Amino acid sequence: MGKLYIVPTPVGNLEDMTFRAVKVLKEADLILAEDTRTTSVLLKHYDIHAPLRAHHRNNEHQTVAGIVRELEAGAVIALVSDAGTPGISDPGFMLSRACREAGIDVECLPGPTAFVPALVASGLPCDRFVFEGFLPLKKGRATRLAELAADPRTVIIYESPLRLPRTLRQLAETFGPDRPAAVAREISKIHEEIKKDTLSVLADYYAQNNPKGEIVIVIAPSGL
Repeated sequence: MGKLYIVPTPVGNLEDMTFRAVKVLKEADLILAEDTRTTSVLLKHYDIHAPLRAHHRNNEHQTVAGIVRELEAGAVIALVSDAGTPGISDPGFMLSRACREAGIDVECLPGPTAFVPALVASGLPCDRFVFEGFLPLKKGRATRLAELAADPRTVIIYESPLRLPRTLRQLAETFGPDRPAAVAREISKIHEEIKKDTLSVLADYYAQNNPKGEIVIVIAPSGL
C-alpha cells in the first residue's frame, strides 16, 4: 500500500516552502498538480524532477479512481495546488476522501495558506473564527451573509479582485457600515497589502481603486 502526501506550496514567496515539503516532492513517485505549468516553476526552482500530472476540478471526478489504484499498488504520491494547502478552496478533498474510504494513509504537511496570515495581521480577534471560503455567487448568498453577520466569531472570506467592490458593498449593507474589517491582498508577495477600516470605508476605497491579486476579507465578529 502506498501513501498520499498533501503538500502545501507558497502563496507568494517561493522561499516559504519548507525543507520537508521539498524532500517529500523530491522522493515522490508522482506529483499531482492543479496546474502543471504553475507547479513546474516551483519544481524547477527547487531542482525537483518527479513526474508531474494534472489533477484539477475539471478532471478529478474521472481521475480519482485511477489514482487510488496506483496508491493501492504501492505508489507514493504528492498532491499540490497552485498555492497554499490543497483542499482549502482548492482541489484535494475528493482524493483525500477516496483514500480514507480505501484505507490508504494520507498525510498532510503543515504549511502556507492565505487566510491565517491575513487573520493574524488584521488585528481582529483570532481566538475564534469561521472560514467561509468563497461565498455563493447567487443562490443562497443573501441568506448566508445574514447568518455570518450574526456570527460571534471573526469571519474570513475569499474573493476575486473583480468581485471585491460589489462584495464589500453587500457586506456593509448586511453587517453594517461601521463593522471593522480588513482586506488582505497578495499575501507573501512583493505587493502585499492589508487595509484595515470599516466595511463602508473599504467598499468606497476599492470602488475607486481596482484591486489585483488574491483577496482575503476579514470581518470583526458580531458584538465587538
